Amino acid sequence: MTDAVERVELVERVDELDRVVGVVERDEAIRRGWLHRVATTVCRDGAGRVLVHRRADGHPRFPGHYDWLVGGAADVGESWEEAAARELTEELGVRVDVRFVFKFLCRGAISPYWLGVHEAVVAEEISADPTEISWHGWVGEGELGELTRRLTFVPDGLEALGRYLATTPPG
Repeated sequence: MTDAVERVELVERVDELDRVVGVVERDEAIRRGWLHRVATTVCRDGAGRVLVHRRADGHPRFPGHYDWLVGGAADVGESWEEAAARELTEELGVRVDVRFVFKFLCRGAISPYWLGVHEAVVAEEISADPTEISWHGWVGEGELGELTRRLTFVPDGLEALGRYLATTPPG
């Protein structure tokens, strides 16, 4: 019989200019308020609708909250795009090209971090990881705005949505 070994997630600690200053455990970065990178993606279908999902109830961060971004921490040595594409494969079971849109220093509800926002068109069927996502659906931007007022969304995602809508033309 073997004991289960908890995976230690290493991330690059970065500074206020997004320059790498070291490698640390993600949990330590969060606990100490150290900046690191989180890569996310706005997923659209062929009609331009946006993917919205509900995080699994057992998710360690914001369980049961809704989100319009898919993503997670960038691994050591990963580019923004590599991290975003990897997260789409892990969480949605899709392999698609991502396009970097912008990044910003997010002060975060849990801790501060650099948030990279990407876009991708997802034409293939989604096979969501049930440990990450309990429900997903496609909505128009108007419906997305209405949902953010009616449902409990991840707070950092709401900040990113405001920035995204201010910097990109309607889909």
